[in-house]
Amino acid sequence: MKTVCDVYRSPLEDEMYLYVDKREGLERVPEKLLELFGQPKHVMTMLLTAEKKLARADVAKVLADIGERGFYLQMPPVVDSEMSAIAALNSKLQR
Repeated sequence: MKTVCDVYRSPLEDEMYLYVDKREGLERVPEKLLELFGQPKHVMTMLLTAEKKLARADVAKVLADIGERGFYLQMPPVVDSEMSAIAALNSKLQR
């Protein structure tokens, strides 16, 4: 399976992306999701295939969700506040 897909970023949430089939655009994305996502900002158009590697998403899941629901929503990575504090402390100690 392959799909030409448009990727949009959210202006409201860092690292939140919406993948949709280029031919359908945003027409199958629920209105409530678009309200929470904010005005989508186009980032890129790409060909998705089963062999394609994505940095933070499983391409099979992305293709399946686009086919079934009309979109795939990539959420920002979860940042553990305790791990962030440890990383900041580690950074200070290395100076």
